[in-house]
Amino acid sequence: MKLGRLNHIGVATPSIADSIIFYRDVMGATQISEPFDLPDQGVKVCFVDTPTADGALNGTQIELVEPLPGNTSIAGFLEKNPAGGQHHLCYEVPDIHVAKAEFEAMGKRVLGDPRIGAHGTLIFFVHPKDMGGILTEIMETPKGDH
Repeated sequence: MKLGRLNHIGVATPSIADSIIFYRDVMGATQISEPFDLPDQGVKVCFVDTPTADGALNGTQIELVEPLPGNTSIAGFLEKNPAGGQHHLCYEVPDIHVAKAEFEAMGKRVLGDPRIGAHGTLIFFVHPKDMGGILTEIMETPKGDH
């Protein structure tokens, strides 16, 4: 397994609307996507693009994640962290099925089968106890415009 590009940092939030205001007004973000629901995952998400020092967008994003009613994992995270906070890191891989097999061969706990994530590509998560304490999302590198 080789470390791929950091695609995004997932940030759990009790309110995407309030988080958008924070990233726009306090952090100076200029590129923020419209929030959208991912009912299969029980979340609403939106992406904040991050710039390089010269202002060009570098492709790494902040994914704002708000639980939809019935979501217990993000809601549980927010019970412990009422203001929200870093939830996961997401790295890209060229082939999601190869990556899953490699993690499992190393004895890492893969949380579920690959499924479609917010970028429209396949993803899975690896348990934080097997990843240095960090919930880690693995996603297949997006093809085309995402």
